[in-house]
Amino acid sequence: MLLGARLTDPHDGREVNLAEPRITAGVLLAAPGRGGDALTRSVAENMPFFLTTDFSTMTTPALVVAGDKDASGHLTVMGPDWHTDPYVLSPGPKSLLTLFDAEHGLGGVAGYDVAETTDENPERVSAVQRLTWAYLRTELYPGDPAWKAASDALTAGPGPLGRVDTK
Repeated sequence: MLLGARLTDPHDGREVNLAEPRITAGVLLAAPGRGGDALTRSVAENMPFFLTTDFSTMTTPALVVAGDKDASGHLTVMGPDWHTDPYVLSPGPKSLLTLFDAEHGLGGVAGYDVAETTDENPERVSAVQRLTWAYLRTELYPGDPAWKAASDALTAGPGPLGRVDTK
């Protein structure tokens, strides 16, 4: 929401706008997607703030990172594509890093001092680290080649870990 996404408060109907103009670029890791009919019944009933998620105002440049096996069936009926909504439904400039065979933990990205993942893959976690750093480096220092180099390296050679789309 700090990048410009909005929602409507389910209690009073007011639009919630937490956009922070000091933030000039962002990274979204396995972020939630749109609301409405994309949500499970349980989420719609118990977490109504998700119902009106709107990415059409998220104008801050961002890298959206999603796993192509992150079904999140407890949250959405849309499957893994739901996590790409912040890229698909927002205006550019945005980049989408889709990690192959990655679930919600993206290979093991978790909180401090925890080891909870269903798809442990240190190589994938390392790729997330390199690519998110490179993205921010290039966004914060225009002209820096880090993002292009990291994106190219992701797909070089046999068995790429993912792909990058940009708009």
